[in-house]
Amino acid sequence: MPDLGKYADTVILAYIVSFVFLIGLTVLTWLQSRRAKRILSAEEARNGK
Repeated sequence: MPDLGKYADTVILAYIVSFVFLIGLTVLTWLQSRRAKRILSAEEARNGK
């Protein structure tokens, strides 16, 4: 691992924030996908397709 010196805390914090953001974005996208599929299925059932 490279020696980050006095910037180690900042770099590690930036990595943590980035990973948390990416995980949150992934979960949000997954939840929206499930919701959209549920709505589409209900519409298809209502319209007889």
